[in-house]
Amino acid sequence: MYIPKKSTIIRQFLLLALMFFAQSAMAQQGTIRGRVYDEGTNEGIPFVNLIVDGTNIGSTTDLDGNFLFTGISPGFVRLLVSAVGYETRLSTEFMVTGPRTANIDIGLQEIRVELDAVEVTASQFERSDESPVSLRRLGIKEIERSPGGNRDISKVIQGLPGVASTPAFRNDVIVRGGGPAENSFFLDGVEIPNINHFATQGASGGPVGILNTDFIREVEMYSGAFPANRGDAMSSVFEFRQVNGNSDRLNFQATVGASDLALTADGPLGPNTTFIASARRSYLQFIFGVVGLPFLPTYNGFQFKTNTRVSDNSTLSIIGLGAIDLFDLNLEANETPEQRYILDYLPVNEQWNYALGAVYRKFRSNGAETWVLSRNMLRNNAYKYPNNLETLPRILDYESDEIENKFRVERSLTLGDYRLNFGGGGEYARYRNHTFQQVFINNQLDKIEYDTQFDLYKWSLFAQVTRRILDERLSLSLGLRSDANNYSSQMSSLLDQFSPRFSASYKLRDDMYLNFNTGRYYQLPAYTTMGFRNNAGLLINKENKLTYISADHIVAGLELLPDRNSRLSLEGFYKIYNNYPFSVNDSVALGSSSADFGIVGDEEVTSTGLGRAFGAEVFYRNQELRNWNIILSYTLVRSEFKDVYSTYIPSAWDNRHIVNLTGLRNLPNNWEIGFKWRYSGGGP
Repeated sequence: MYIPKKSTIIRQFLLLALMFFAQSAMAQQGTIRGRVYDEGTNEGIPFVNLIVDGTNIGSTTDLDGNFLFTGISPGFVRLLVSAVGYETRLSTEFMVTGPRTANIDIGLQEIRVELDAVEVTASQFERSDESPVSLRRLGIKEIERSPGGNRDISKVIQGLPGVASTPAFRNDVIVRGGGPAENSFFLDGVEIPNINHFATQGASGGPVGILNTDFIREVEMYSGAFPANRGDAMSSVFEFRQVNGNSDRLNFQATVGASDLALTADGPLGPNTTFIASARRSYLQFIFGVVGLPFLPTYNGFQFKTNTRVSDNSTLSIIGLGAIDLFDLNLEANETPEQRYILDYLPVNEQWNYALGAVYRKFRSNGAETWVLSRNMLRNNAYKYPNNLETLPRILDYESDEIENKFRVERSLTLGDYRLNFGGGGEYARYRNHTFQQVFINNQLDKIEYDTQFDLYKWSLFAQVTRRILDERLSLSLGLRSDANNYSSQMSSLLDQFSPRFSASYKLRDDMYLNFNTGRYYQLPAYTTMGFRNNAGLLINKENKLTYISADHIVAGLELLPDRNSRLSLEGFYKIYNNYPFSVNDSVALGSSSADFGIVGDEEVTSTGLGRAFGAEVFYRNQELRNWNIILSYTLVRSEFKDVYSTYIPSAWDNRHIVNLTGLRNLPNNWEIGFKWRYSGGGP
């Protein structure tokens, strides 16, 4: 008789145990808990009907607007929400899993006009009266399952309409012919300057995203029609909205990505407070060392959020984001001419940055107040020794700090048929730079050496009013904004940076809209440009009367919503740039500077650059096309700037043709397949 070895019995037992627990986990059903509230007052709405979209599973809110679902199959879920006197709404998509409770709060907007008794079907594509054009959204399913995204939100957003392809090792955001420095990013309402590790100072790019995908609930990209409360952008504004931590129990999740390891924890901190936090560390340096690459990148990322319900009508969120990055040289990888060439010119780069913010929101009888306080800092160091011999004097020694402390207050309210949002902001910033570099100019060795530091105070005011008329078929929105700072007399007057914007949307029929927007937007030049000093020690760009860059937008389009799962839009756009920093050395606008590692804008410029970007965009999305979730866009774009002879020439972002196609499909037994195809015309 055969008697199994003890080790064999143990292995079989462990295998059976793992199969049992795996089946138990698969069989676990999820729970959804949440609250439905009036968007105008934050008061809970009783007796609201909720249905898990695509099923017959339903629930109803209690007197305080709370609801509960149990026994829900794991997966991505939407809730169809309807109540008497309110617009029917389909919630954003969220994930249900067995171990944790999914928490979601859903706001409903009160119906101001009596409608005929008709069957109302909520579309999965929410519209905005303030931004009826050029607004695209990605839900949690597209983010989590984006093919080739590697759980990197910076790569995921590169699949959005109008965003041009970049080299595989870069995450530059290039939207509708605009440069990578023309974007702004907000995380739960807090402005964050960097979303990538090894960030290019003075622009938005980098090789790997900082934001942890586990935190992101939804992404909105405005490639035009920016709301008045969002400034300092000319090509796009990104809104990243995060999930809240679990309110029932403590959860842990470990993730092995293609380039890093991550650990995430979330749960309750008290009866009214939840948290979610994560830490990530790369292992690319080990892989690069094994394959013999001459550079070794190492990055560390940190992120957290707490959410506290201070009272029945007020909440406080605190968020944090940080990165520690080291770009070192692998001096042992010097066997080939290519390796030696890379080692000869690449510097060592050490960089760290963080952003901290607090958002306090208080609801009143006819609206809400929002207070935002934040601080962010970037320290960027780079150095280089000749032949990488540390016994010799450095030929590059660079160290720079960018520090910003920001405050913003907003008040939203409803007055009859009008929706208003207004407020203002202030900022104190500090910039410091030490630069020493030996360079060849006109075949002669020269050096650039300067130290600079300045303090900067900024202030802004904004207001936006929106109304629907003609039985709510026509929506109109007028926004006003103005920014200024104390850098120079060219930038100190709010009237000089007066930024109006106007949107209109007309419902031609129940499933078709005609949309329009025009506006003027301003952006401050990079600190690297404002703080540049020549060899005489002068802030030469200040002497050259450096000022804000402006972009005038005109966007018009037609939008079709054939059914609740699909959307088709056609838009034409035209952007006109003025006062763009124009390089004295290269005789080109900085908007044509290539995206690369290091620093952008630390040179002498004049505010004389003129440019334009124009084209058309077709966008199609269907979340149920023969069981496929399809996102397809084609953008025809031209991007041009005037040269020293006042002749329009193609910019570096004149890609002309941009195609993005993404497809996702669910298969039996919880399998899923997806694909992504991108085409971008070559830059000049």
